[in-house]
Amino acid sequence: MSQTMQVVEISTPGGAEVLKRTTRDIPTPGPGEVLIRVAYAGVNRPDVLQRAGLYNPPANASDLPGLEASGTIAAVGAGVTQWAEEDSVCALLPGGGYAEYALTPAAHCLPVPKGMDLKAAACLPETFFTVYSNVFQRGGLKAGERFLVHGGSSGIGTTAIQLAQAAGARVFATAGSAEKCDACVKLGAERAINYRDEDFVDVLRAEGGADLILDMVGGDYLPRNVKAMADDGRLVQIAFLQGPKISLNFAHVMMRRLTITGSTLRPQSDLAKAKIAEALLQDVWPLLESGRIAPVMDSTFALQDAIAAHQRMESSGHIGKIVLQVAP
Repeated sequence: MSQTMQVVEISTPGGAEVLKRTTRDIPTPGPGEVLIRVAYAGVNRPDVLQRAGLYNPPANASDLPGLEASGTIAAVGAGVTQWAEEDSVCALLPGGGYAEYALTPAAHCLPVPKGMDLKAAACLPETFFTVYSNVFQRGGLKAGERFLVHGGSSGIGTTAIQLAQAAGARVFATAGSAEKCDACVKLGAERAINYRDEDFVDVLRAEGGADLILDMVGGDYLPRNVKAMADDGRLVQIAFLQGPKISLNFAHVMMRRLTITGSTLRPQSDLAKAKIAEALLQDVWPLLESGRIAPVMDSTFALQDAIAAHQRMESSGHIGKIVLQVAP
């Protein structure tokens, strides 16, 4: 095996054009780690933020973008017993997915669901870890509850709609075009709200309010989310496309017993992520293997075309996931 690999790195913070193809040494797995021969890597919003200099990787992570990948195990570190060379996996990565090889803790790998190819499997880890942990573990969504997800046509949104619908919730979603709204309804949303034409607050209040909201928009959506929530409702914040700072009257939160929480996935401990992986294998992988839910794929780009992939992400024209094909 060659000792070097092709990668795409961030040459300097900036626009998509700062992504550069170069060569680096293939890393060696440490104790508890595996080395994945990457077939496909997911493209996610945090990659774009990192490229722009707005989301620094953890100190012990690769500086390369890429938080999820699929492929085969190329090598295992000391103490790894659950995986062997040539096993097919998809994995949550601390970084480094835009490369021919990537390291990750062995406990952050999951088997490729039966009947699914590696391209589709690359769409799973980042979004499914994020959605499952925030909607069900943190947000406590139950059957029969009214659930609102913003950005319903995004990778996070398409995943959240399907998982919430499978759990028996009444699902509502916001999106920015008729095409995107149609996609949300086809995935299981009871109602898709085109935010350019309608106010989601009015729609949800007419239904009795949202028991749980998953939001990645932030900004002026925060006080509007509070208005759209049912009494005793919960809001889980996972990103801030419109900024993290806003004025909010907390009297409404107190009087209506609302819960506002949030999280980010990447800074969590290896153990916390491993526990999410265990829950996904038990609760979600059977849904994927039965075909009841599936990742929604927008487009595929070659690794060397990562610039175009980021431009597609930033255009907000995509529906579902964008992936990079790393292996030929």
